[in-house]
Amino acid sequence: MEKFKVRDVKLADKGMLQIDWASRRMPVLAKIREEFIKSKPLEGLRISGCLHVTKETAVLVRTLTAGGAKVSLASSNPLSCQDDVAAALAVEGVNVYAWRGQSKEEYYECIKTVLSHKPDVVLDDGADLIVTLHQEMGGLLTSILGGCEETTTGVLRLKTMERLKSLKIPIIAVNNAQTKWDFDNVYGTGQSTLDGIFRATNMLLAGKTVVVAGYGHCGRGIANRARGMGSQVVVTEVDPIKALRAVMDGFKVMPMVEAAKIGDLFITATGNVDVIRAEHMILMKDGAVMCNAGHFNVEISLEDLEKLSISKRKIRDNLDEYTLVNGSRLYLLAEGRLINLVAAEGHPSEVMDMSFANQALSVKYLVEKAGLLEPRVYDVPLEVDRMVAELKLETMGVQIDSLTEKQRKYLESYETGT
Repeated sequence: MEKFKVRDVKLADKGMLQIDWASRRMPVLAKIREEFIKSKPLEGLRISGCLHVTKETAVLVRTLTAGGAKVSLASSNPLSCQDDVAAALAVEGVNVYAWRGQSKEEYYECIKTVLSHKPDVVLDDGADLIVTLHQEMGGLLTSILGGCEETTTGVLRLKTMERLKSLKIPIIAVNNAQTKWDFDNVYGTGQSTLDGIFRATNMLLAGKTVVVAGYGHCGRGIANRARGMGSQVVVTEVDPIKALRAVMDGFKVMPMVEAAKIGDLFITATGNVDVIRAEHMILMKDGAVMCNAGHFNVEISLEDLEKLSISKRKIRDNLDEYTLVNGSRLYLLAEGRLINLVAAEGHPSEVMDMSFANQALSVKYLVEKAGLLEPRVYDVPLEVDRMVAELKLETMGVQIDSLTEKQRKYLESYETGT
Protein backbone atom coordinates (compact mmCIF):
# COMPACT_ATOMS: atom_id res chain seq x y z
CA MET A 1 0.00 0.00 0.00
CA GLU A 2 1.26 3.49 -0.86
CA LYS A 3 2.16 5.58 2.19
CA PHE A 4 0.48 8.60 0.62
CA LYS A 5 -0.95 9.85 -2.65
CA VAL A 6 -0.99 13.60 -3.25
CA ARG A 7 -0.79 15.97 -6.22
CA ASP A 8 2.87 16.96 -5.82
CA VAL A 9 4.97 16.33 -2.75
CA LYS A 10 7.23 19.23 -3.78
CA LEU A 11 4.43 21.58 -2.62
CA ALA A 12 5.18 20.64 0.99
CA ASP A 13 7.19 23.76 1.88
CA LYS A 14 4.32 26.01 0.82
CA GLY A 15 1.91 23.82 2.76
CA MET A 16 4.04 24.07 5.90
CA LEU A 17 3.74 27.86 5.76
CA GLN A 18 -0.04 27.62 5.45
CA ILE A 19 -0.28 25.25 8.40
CA ASP A 20 1.93 27.54 10.48
CA TRP A 21 -0.38 30.48 9.66
CA ALA A 22 -3.41 28.49 10.81
CA SER A 23 -1.66 27.15 13.93
CA ARG A 24 -1.04 30.65 15.23
CA ARG A 25 -4.77 31.37 14.97
CA MET A 26 -5.97 28.19 16.66
CA PRO A 27 -4.86 28.68 20.28
CA VAL A 28 -7.42 26.28 21.80
CA LEU A 29 -6.05 23.38 19.78
CA ALA A 30 -2.56 24.53 20.77
CA LYS A 31 -3.47 24.17 24.46
CA ILE A 32 -5.01 20.74 23.85
CA ARG A 33 -1.91 19.71 21.92
CA GLU A 34 0.33 20.74 24.83
CA GLU A 35 -1.73 18.55 27.13
CA PHE A 36 -1.75 15.67 24.64
CA ILE A 37 2.05 15.80 24.38
CA LYS A 38 2.27 15.30 28.15
CA SER A 39 -0.44 12.70 28.70
CA LYS A 40 -0.45 10.80 25.36
CA PRO A 41 -4.17 9.86 25.66
CA LEU A 42 -4.25 8.46 22.11
CA GLU A 43 -1.09 6.36 22.32
CA GLY A 44 -1.15 3.58 19.70
CA LEU A 45 -4.54 4.65 18.33
CA ARG A 46 -5.18 4.39 14.58
CA ILE A 47 -7.46 7.12 13.26
CA SER A 48 -8.87 7.24 9.73
CA GLY A 49 -10.47 10.50 8.64
CA CYS A 50 -12.45 11.82 5.70
CA LEU A 51 -12.21 15.58 6.15
CA HIS A 52 -11.61 18.62 3.99
CA VAL A 53 -7.82 18.62 3.67
CA THR A 54 -7.16 22.22 4.65
CA LYS A 55 -4.56 23.99 6.75
CA GLU A 56 -6.99 23.91 9.71
CA THR A 57 -7.47 20.15 9.36
CA ALA A 58 -3.69 19.81 9.37
CA VAL A 59 -3.57 21.51 12.78
CA LEU A 60 -6.12 18.97 14.05
CA VAL A 61 -4.05 16.11 12.62
CA ARG A 62 -0.93 17.44 14.34
CA THR A 63 -2.86 17.58 17.61
CA LEU A 64 -4.01 13.98 17.27
CA THR A 65 -0.53 12.75 16.40
CA ALA A 66 0.86 14.69 19.37
CA GLY A 67 -1.48 12.60 21.49
CA GLY A 68 0.09 9.41 20.16
CA ALA A 69 -2.27 8.59 17.27
CA LYS A 70 -1.37 7.42 13.78
CA VAL A 71 -3.59 9.24 11.29
CA SER A 72 -4.64 8.39 7.74
CA LEU A 73 -6.62 10.99 5.84
CA ALA A 74 -8.80 11.30 2.74
CA SER A 75 -10.59 14.38 1.41
CA SER A 76 -14.32 14.74 2.06
CA ASN A 77 -14.94 16.57 -1.22
CA PRO A 78 -13.34 16.02 -4.65
CA LEU A 79 -12.63 19.75 -5.04
CA SER A 80 -11.85 20.94 -1.50
CA CYS A 81 -8.34 19.57 -1.00
CA GLN A 82 -5.54 22.11 -0.60
CA ASP A 83 -2.76 20.28 -2.45
CA ASP A 84 0.08 22.07 -0.67
CA VAL A 85 -1.33 21.11 2.73
CA ALA A 86 -1.77 17.49 1.64
CA ALA A 87 1.88 17.45 0.54
CA ALA A 88 3.02 18.88 3.87
CA LEU A 89 1.10 16.26 5.82
CA ALA A 90 2.58 13.50 3.66
CA VAL A 91 6.11 14.75 4.42
CA GLU A 92 5.23 14.76 8.14
CA GLY A 93 4.35 11.05 7.97
CA VAL A 94 0.58 11.21 7.68
CA ASN A 95 -0.94 8.62 5.35
CA VAL A 96 -2.82 11.16 3.26
CA TYR A 97 -4.65 10.22 0.06
CA ALA A 98 -6.08 13.43 -1.32
CA TRP A 99 -5.74 15.84 -4.21
CA ARG A 100 -7.93 18.50 -5.76
CA GLY A 101 -9.97 17.41 -8.78
CA GLN A 102 -10.61 13.76 -7.95
CA SER A 103 -13.08 11.75 -9.99
CA LYS A 104 -15.94 10.09 -8.13
CA GLU A 105 -14.13 6.76 -8.44
CA GLU A 106 -10.86 8.19 -7.09
CA TYR A 107 -12.72 9.89 -4.23
CA TYR A 108 -14.21 6.62 -2.98
CA GLU A 109 -11.01 4.70 -3.63
CA CYS A 110 -9.19 7.08 -1.27
CA ILE A 111 -11.87 6.55 1.38
CA LYS A 112 -11.44 2.79 1.11
CA THR A 113 -7.67 3.20 1.30
CA VAL A 114 -7.77 5.08 4.61
CA LEU A 115 -10.18 2.47 5.97
CA SER A 116 -7.75 -0.26 4.96
CA HIS A 117 -5.42 1.11 7.65
CA LYS A 118 -7.79 -0.66 10.11
CA PRO A 119 -8.75 2.31 12.29
CA ASP A 120 -9.75 2.26 15.93
CA VAL A 121 -11.60 5.60 15.50
CA VAL A 122 -13.02 7.26 12.39
CA LEU A 123 -13.53 10.98 11.70
CA ASP A 124 -16.01 12.07 9.05
CA ASP A 125 -17.35 15.16 7.34
CA GLY A 126 -20.57 14.27 5.52
CA ALA A 127 -20.68 10.56 6.56
CA ASP A 128 -19.32 9.11 3.29
CA LEU A 129 -16.55 7.28 5.15
CA ILE A 130 -18.87 5.84 7.80
CA VAL A 131 -21.47 4.79 5.22
CA THR A 132 -18.75 3.15 3.08
CA LEU A 133 -17.41 1.41 6.18
CA HIS A 134 -20.83 -0.09 6.94
CA GLN A 135 -21.79 -0.98 3.38
CA GLU A 136 -18.51 -2.22 1.92
CA MET A 137 -15.99 -2.88 4.69
CA GLY A 138 -18.18 -4.13 7.52
CA GLY A 139 -15.56 -6.60 8.68
CA LEU A 140 -13.69 -3.69 10.29
CA LEU A 141 -16.60 -2.63 12.48
CA THR A 142 -15.92 -4.99 15.38
CA SER A 143 -12.57 -3.36 16.14
CA ILE A 144 -13.71 0.27 15.89
CA LEU A 145 -14.33 2.16 19.15
CA GLY A 146 -16.46 4.84 17.48
CA GLY A 147 -16.38 7.91 15.32
CA CYS A 148 -17.02 11.64 15.08
CA GLU A 149 -19.14 13.48 12.51
CA GLU A 150 -18.48 17.13 11.72
CA THR A 151 -21.47 18.27 9.65
CA THR A 152 -25.23 18.75 9.78
CA THR A 153 -25.62 16.65 6.64
CA GLY A 154 -23.55 13.83 8.06
CA VAL A 155 -25.37 13.81 11.40
CA LEU A 156 -28.72 13.57 9.60
CA ARG A 157 -27.49 10.59 7.57
CA LEU A 158 -26.15 8.84 10.67
CA LYS A 159 -29.32 9.47 12.67
CA THR A 160 -31.23 7.83 9.82
CA MET A 161 -28.88 4.82 10.10
CA GLU A 162 -29.51 4.78 13.86
CA ARG A 163 -33.28 4.89 13.34
CA LEU A 164 -33.07 2.00 10.86
CA LYS A 165 -30.81 0.13 13.32
CA SER A 166 -28.05 -0.16 10.73
CA LEU A 167 -25.52 1.93 12.67
CA LYS A 168 -23.03 -0.43 14.33
CA ILE A 169 -20.66 1.95 16.16
CA PRO A 170 -21.13 4.91 18.52
CA ILE A 171 -20.82 8.32 16.88
CA ILE A 172 -20.16 11.68 18.51
CA ALA A 173 -22.09 14.39 16.64
CA VAL A 174 -19.44 17.10 16.82
CA ASN A 175 -21.71 19.30 14.70
CA ASN A 176 -24.20 19.41 17.58
CA ALA A 177 -21.81 21.03 20.04
CA GLN A 178 -22.88 24.59 20.80
CA THR A 179 -19.28 25.71 20.32
CA LYS A 180 -19.51 24.25 16.82
CA TRP A 181 -22.94 25.09 15.42
CA ASP A 182 -23.29 28.57 16.93
CA PHE A 183 -19.88 29.65 15.64
CA ASP A 184 -18.52 27.45 12.83
CA ASN A 185 -21.91 27.07 11.14
CA VAL A 186 -23.07 30.66 11.64
CA TYR A 187 -19.96 32.85 11.46
CA GLY A 188 -17.69 30.47 9.57
CA THR A 189 -20.17 29.56 6.85
CA GLY A 190 -21.45 33.12 6.59
CA GLN A 191 -18.03 34.63 6.01
CA SER A 192 -16.46 31.87 3.93
CA THR A 193 -19.48 31.52 1.62
CA LEU A 194 -19.31 35.18 0.68
CA ASP A 195 -15.53 34.86 0.36
CA GLY A 196 -15.99 32.09 -2.19
CA ILE A 197 -18.56 34.11 -4.12
CA PHE A 198 -16.29 37.16 -4.26
CA ARG A 199 -13.29 35.14 -5.43
CA ALA A 200 -15.34 33.43 -8.15
CA THR A 201 -17.17 36.53 -9.41
CA ASN A 202 -15.84 39.77 -7.85
CA MET A 203 -19.48 40.84 -7.82
CA LEU A 204 -20.84 43.69 -5.69
CA LEU A 205 -23.45 42.57 -3.16
CA ALA A 206 -24.64 46.04 -2.16
CA GLY A 207 -28.01 46.68 -3.75
CA LYS A 208 -28.41 43.09 -4.97
CA THR A 209 -31.27 40.78 -3.99
CA VAL A 210 -29.74 37.68 -2.43
CA VAL A 211 -31.93 34.61 -2.00
CA VAL A 212 -30.81 32.25 0.77
CA ALA A 213 -32.45 28.81 0.70
CA GLY A 214 -32.58 27.42 4.22
CA TYR A 215 -32.48 29.26 7.53
CA GLY A 216 -30.68 26.79 9.74
CA HIS A 217 -27.46 27.86 11.42
CA CYS A 218 -25.57 28.03 8.12
CA GLY A 219 -28.32 29.85 6.25
CA ARG A 220 -28.72 32.32 9.11
CA GLY A 221 -25.03 33.13 9.01
CA ILE A 222 -25.08 33.64 5.24
CA ALA A 223 -28.21 35.82 5.36
CA ASN A 224 -26.79 38.08 8.05
CA ARG A 225 -23.42 38.47 6.32
CA ALA A 226 -25.14 39.28 3.01
CA ARG A 227 -27.34 41.87 4.70
CA GLY A 228 -24.25 43.37 6.27
CA MET A 229 -22.82 43.82 2.78
CA GLY A 230 -25.84 45.91 1.75
CA SER A 231 -27.95 43.23 0.10
CA GLN A 232 -31.69 42.85 0.23
CA VAL A 233 -32.04 39.30 1.53
CA VAL A 234 -34.89 36.91 0.84
CA VAL A 235 -35.14 33.58 2.68
CA THR A 236 -36.91 30.46 1.45
CA GLU A 237 -37.81 27.69 3.90
CA VAL A 238 -39.93 24.55 4.34
CA ASP A 239 -39.79 24.59 8.16
CA PRO A 240 -42.38 26.97 9.66
CA ILE A 241 -40.35 27.60 12.82
CA LYS A 242 -37.21 28.52 10.89
CA ALA A 243 -39.28 30.62 8.50
CA LEU A 244 -40.81 32.47 11.43
CA ARG A 245 -37.37 33.05 12.91
CA ALA A 246 -36.23 34.55 9.59
CA VAL A 247 -39.24 36.88 9.55
CA MET A 248 -38.58 37.97 13.14
CA ASP A 249 -34.94 38.57 12.20
CA GLY A 250 -36.14 41.05 9.60
CA PHE A 251 -35.86 39.05 6.36
CA LYS A 252 -38.45 38.63 3.64
CA VAL A 253 -39.68 35.04 3.41
CA MET A 254 -41.38 33.58 0.35
CA PRO A 255 -41.51 30.38 -1.74
CA MET A 256 -38.64 29.76 -4.14
CA VAL A 257 -40.99 30.07 -7.11
CA GLU A 258 -41.55 33.72 -6.15
CA ALA A 259 -37.98 34.42 -5.06
CA ALA A 260 -36.73 33.06 -8.39
CA LYS A 261 -38.28 36.05 -10.19
CA ILE A 262 -36.44 38.71 -8.18
CA GLY A 263 -33.13 37.22 -7.06
CA ASP A 264 -29.74 38.30 -8.37
CA LEU A 265 -27.77 35.74 -6.35
CA PHE A 266 -29.08 32.39 -5.05
CA ILE A 267 -27.30 30.51 -2.25
CA THR A 268 -28.53 27.09 -1.11
CA ALA A 269 -27.81 25.91 2.43
CA THR A 270 -30.42 23.24 3.21
CA GLY A 271 -28.71 19.85 3.03
CA ASN A 272 -31.56 18.67 0.79
CA VAL A 273 -31.87 17.75 -2.86
CA ASP A 274 -33.31 19.76 -5.80
CA VAL A 275 -33.87 22.97 -3.88
CA ILE A 276 -33.47 24.95 -7.10
CA ARG A 277 -35.11 23.13 -10.02
CA ALA A 278 -36.10 23.75 -13.63
CA GLU A 279 -39.32 25.56 -12.70
CA HIS A 280 -37.25 28.06 -10.73
CA MET A 281 -34.39 28.45 -13.22
CA ILE A 282 -36.71 29.30 -16.10
CA LEU A 283 -38.11 32.22 -14.08
CA MET A 284 -34.74 33.74 -13.13
CA LYS A 285 -33.40 37.03 -14.42
CA ASP A 286 -30.88 37.10 -17.21
CA GLY A 287 -27.52 37.10 -15.39
CA ALA A 288 -28.66 35.47 -12.13
CA VAL A 289 -25.93 33.65 -10.20
CA MET A 290 -26.40 30.37 -8.33
CA CYS A 291 -24.17 28.68 -5.79
CA ASN A 292 -24.34 26.10 -3.03
CA ALA A 293 -23.08 26.13 0.56
CA GLY A 294 -24.44 22.68 1.47
CA HIS A 295 -22.21 19.64 1.76
CA PHE A 296 -23.21 17.81 -1.44
CA ASN A 297 -23.68 19.16 -4.97
CA VAL A 298 -27.34 18.15 -5.09
CA GLU A 299 -29.16 21.28 -3.94
CA ILE A 300 -29.07 22.95 -7.36
CA SER A 301 -30.39 20.44 -9.90
CA LEU A 302 -27.51 20.18 -12.35
CA GLU A 303 -29.54 17.75 -14.44
CA ASP A 304 -32.31 20.32 -14.87
CA LEU A 305 -29.81 23.06 -15.65
CA GLU A 306 -28.20 20.97 -18.39
CA LYS A 307 -31.57 20.05 -19.89
CA LEU A 308 -32.70 23.69 -19.97
CA SER A 309 -29.49 24.92 -21.56
CA ILE A 310 -28.66 25.29 -25.23
CA SER A 311 -25.02 26.21 -24.57
CA LYS A 312 -22.44 26.37 -21.82
CA ARG A 313 -19.10 28.09 -21.50
CA LYS A 314 -16.48 28.58 -18.80
CA ILE A 315 -16.05 32.27 -17.99
CA ARG A 316 -13.30 31.89 -15.37
CA ASP A 317 -12.30 29.48 -12.64
CA ASN A 318 -15.40 28.32 -10.75
CA LEU A 319 -17.76 30.35 -12.95
CA ASP A 320 -19.77 28.67 -15.74
CA GLU A 321 -22.33 30.40 -17.95
CA TYR A 322 -25.42 28.52 -19.12
CA THR A 323 -27.66 29.95 -21.84
CA LEU A 324 -31.20 28.67 -21.42
CA VAL A 325 -33.77 27.87 -24.07
CA ASN A 326 -35.51 31.18 -23.31
CA GLY A 327 -32.32 33.14 -23.95
CA SER A 328 -31.53 33.93 -20.32
CA ARG A 329 -28.00 33.38 -19.06
CA LEU A 330 -27.53 31.80 -15.65
CA TYR A 331 -24.21 31.48 -13.88
CA LEU A 332 -23.23 28.50 -11.73
CA LEU A 333 -20.36 28.76 -9.25
CA ALA A 334 -17.99 25.93 -8.30
CA GLU A 335 -19.94 23.28 -10.21
CA GLY A 336 -22.66 23.48 -7.57
CA ARG A 337 -20.27 22.16 -4.91
CA LEU A 338 -19.31 23.77 -1.60
CA ILE A 339 -18.60 27.34 -2.69
CA ASN A 340 -16.57 28.22 0.40
CA LEU A 341 -14.09 25.37 -0.04
CA VAL A 342 -13.99 25.07 -3.82
CA ALA A 343 -13.65 28.77 -4.65
CA ALA A 344 -12.06 29.88 -1.36
CA GLU A 345 -10.25 28.37 1.65
CA GLY A 346 -13.14 27.31 3.85
CA HIS A 347 -13.88 28.68 7.29
CA PRO A 348 -11.42 30.99 9.03
CA SER A 349 -8.91 29.29 11.31
CA GLU A 350 -10.18 31.13 14.39
CA VAL A 351 -13.64 29.52 14.19
CA MET A 352 -12.35 26.07 13.19
CA ASP A 353 -10.28 26.24 16.37
CA MET A 354 -13.41 25.43 18.37
CA SER A 355 -14.81 22.83 15.98
CA PHE A 356 -11.59 20.87 15.83
CA ALA A 357 -11.03 21.23 19.57
CA ASN A 358 -14.34 19.39 19.92
CA GLN A 359 -13.06 16.76 17.47
CA ALA A 360 -9.84 16.17 19.40
CA LEU A 361 -11.56 16.00 22.79
CA SER A 362 -14.32 13.77 21.41
CA VAL A 363 -11.72 11.28 20.18
CA LYS A 364 -10.21 11.28 23.67
CA TYR A 365 -13.71 10.72 25.10
CA LEU A 366 -14.31 7.74 22.81
CA VAL A 367 -11.06 6.17 24.02
CA GLU A 368 -12.00 6.75 27.66
CA LYS A 369 -15.47 5.24 27.11
CA ALA A 370 -14.28 2.30 25.00
CA GLY A 371 -16.81 -0.53 25.18
CA LEU A 372 -19.32 1.50 27.22
CA LEU A 373 -21.20 3.33 24.45
CA GLU A 374 -24.05 1.86 22.42
CA PRO A 375 -24.10 2.09 18.61
CA ARG A 376 -26.00 5.35 18.31
CA VAL A 377 -25.42 9.07 17.75
CA TYR A 378 -24.36 11.01 20.86
CA ASP A 379 -24.01 14.74 21.40
CA VAL A 380 -20.66 16.10 22.49
CA PRO A 381 -20.58 15.86 26.31
CA LEU A 382 -21.57 19.17 27.90
CA GLU A 383 -18.36 19.30 29.93
CA VAL A 384 -16.34 19.12 26.70
CA ASP A 385 -18.46 21.83 25.06
CA ARG A 386 -18.02 24.14 28.06
CA MET A 387 -14.29 23.44 28.27
CA VAL A 388 -13.86 24.50 24.65
CA ALA A 389 -15.78 27.74 25.31
CA GLU A 390 -13.75 28.47 28.44
CA LEU A 391 -10.46 27.85 26.64
CA LYS A 392 -11.52 30.06 23.74
CA LEU A 393 -12.43 32.92 26.08
CA GLU A 394 -9.14 32.48 27.92
CA THR A 395 -7.12 32.68 24.71
CA MET A 396 -9.08 35.81 23.71
CA GLY A 397 -8.29 37.47 27.04
CA VAL A 398 -11.96 37.57 28.05
CA GLN A 399 -13.03 37.04 31.65
CA ILE A 400 -16.54 36.27 32.89
CA ASP A 401 -18.28 36.13 36.25
CA SER A 402 -18.65 33.02 38.41
CA LEU A 403 -21.71 32.08 40.42
CA THR A 404 -21.52 32.80 44.13
CA GLU A 405 -22.39 29.93 46.43
CA LYS A 406 -25.68 31.66 47.26
CA GLN A 407 -26.52 31.98 43.57
CA ARG A 408 -25.68 28.34 42.94
CA LYS A 409 -27.92 27.18 45.79
CA TYR A 410 -30.72 29.45 44.57
CA LEU A 411 -30.63 27.98 41.08
CA GLU A 412 -30.66 24.45 42.50
CA SER A 413 -33.61 25.11 44.82
CA TYR A 414 -37.29 24.75 43.99
CA GLU A 415 -38.58 27.39 46.40
CA THR A 416 -40.23 30.55 45.12
CA GLY A 417 -38.26 33.75 44.87
CA THR A 418 -40.74 35.85 46.87
